[in-house]
Amino acid sequence: LPRAMDLEVVTVGTELLLGFTLDSNTADIGRGLAPIGARVVRGSTVVDDPVAIRSAVSEGLRRTGFVIVTGGLGPTRDDLTKRAVAEIFNAPLELDEDYLAVLRERFSRLGRGPMPESNRTQAEMPAGSTVLPNRRGTAPGLWLEGEPGTAVLLPGIPREMVGILEREVVPRIRDRLAVGDSAALVIESRTLRTTGVSESGLADGLEPAVGQLDRVSLAYLTSVFGVDLRLTAWQLAPVEAEAALGAAVERILPCLGRDYYGTGDIDLAAVVLEGLRGQGLRLATAESCTGGLVGARLTAIPGSSDVFAGGLVSYSNESKIRDLRVSELAIRQHGAVSEPVAQQMVEGVCHRFGTETGIAVTGVAGPGGGSPDKPAGTVWLAARVGEARRSLERWFPGGREAVRQRSAQAALDLVRRLQAE
Repeated sequence: LPRAMDLEVVTVGTELLLGFTLDSNTADIGRGLAPIGARVVRGSTVVDDPVAIRSAVSEGLRRTGFVIVTGGLGPTRDDLTKRAVAEIFNAPLELDEDYLAVLRERFSRLGRGPMPESNRTQAEMPAGSTVLPNRRGTAPGLWLEGEPGTAVLLPGIPREMVGILEREVVPRIRDRLAVGDSAALVIESRTLRTTGVSESGLADGLEPAVGQLDRVSLAYLTSVFGVDLRLTAWQLAPVEAEAALGAAVERILPCLGRDYYGTGDIDLAAVVLEGLRGQGLRLATAESCTGGLVGARLTAIPGSSDVFAGGLVSYSNESKIRDLRVSELAIRQHGAVSEPVAQQMVEGVCHRFGTETGIAVTGVAGPGGGSPDKPAGTVWLAARVGEARRSLERWFPGGREAVRQRSAQAALDLVRRLQAE
C-alpha cells in the first residue's frame, strides 16, 4: 500500500502506567489523523522521567521521523517533557516574553490573582519551535523540526490536547501531505454494530465474505455491548476509499442477519426507541439487578420521552410484590431470578405505566449471591411488545458491572428482536 505518513505517539505520565488515568489521547490522535492519511503505527507510554522520555521520542523519530508527545507540559516538578525533547533537538529553552504576558493576562481574566511563579516555566520554549496556542489551558503545544525529524508536544489533559490537535496539528499535517503524490490519500473506516452473537460465531459466518474483501481490512472489536466490525480502507484516494468500503459493507451485511443493529457509534437504545416510535408504542421498564441501567440508556437518547413512559427499580422481593404485582408464591417456588418472576415483572410494569411494551430484568450480578443452579451471572429477561411476549435465560461472564451492562444490552436487544417479528 502507498503510505501518506506514518508516525508514532508517546504518552508521558506515571499515572498512566499505574492505572490511575486511562490513555485516551492515543485513540483521539489516531481518529483525528486517519481521515487526512496520517497513520499512527506505534504508541508507547513512559513514566515521568527525562531519560525515559528522551529514549522513547528518539527511537520514534529514528523509525518514522515524526512523533507526537502528550503530557508533561504543566508547571509542576514532574512536567519534564519539554526540556527532554528540546535536548534531542539541541534547542535550549528560551523565555517567550509574549507568551508570558498571555499567561499573566489569562490568570488576571479568570480572577485567580497573580500568576504563580511556577507557571513561568510554561513560557519557556525550545529555540526555533512554533508555539501552538491552547485555548483551553495554560500549556501551549509546540512544534519542533530539525535534523532528528518532527516532534509535536501537546498537553496531556484530553480536552486541551484534542483542541490543539484539531485546530493546529491536523491542518499542518494536511498541508504537508498536500505536497507530492500522497496528497489525496486517506484512511477511512466504517463500523457495523452487532449484539447477541459471539466473536467466533460472527467470524465463522463471515468467512466467505471476508475472503472477497478488496483493499479493506476487517477487525473484530468486542465489548460488553456486543461485537463491532471495523472495516478500514487504508490510504486510498477518497473516492476509492468510499467505493471500497461501500462494496465491503454490501458483502458483509447479508451475513449478519438480525444480529446487526446499526452503524457508527449508534446506541442500541436509540434503535429500540426509533422502532417503537414508528409503531406508535410506548415502553416501560422493570429492573432488578441492572438497577436502572436500561432506563438510563433510554433517557440518554434525546427525544426519548415520547416513547419511554418510565421505569421501576424493584430490587427487593418486597418491591417486586408491592410495586409490580409479582406473586409471593412465584418468588417462593421459583426464586426472584426465574422465568415466572421476570414474566410477571414485565406485565406488572406495563400495567403500572399503561404501556403496550415492557422490559424486565432480574438476575444475580455477583460476585456473591449465586447458587449451584443459579451461579453469578445468571439473568432472566422478559419483554412484551403489543401482544407478543418472550422470555429467556442468559448467563453472562465477567464482574458485577460487566454482568449489569451485558444484561441491560440483552434486555434492549430482546425488545428489538421481538418488535421486528
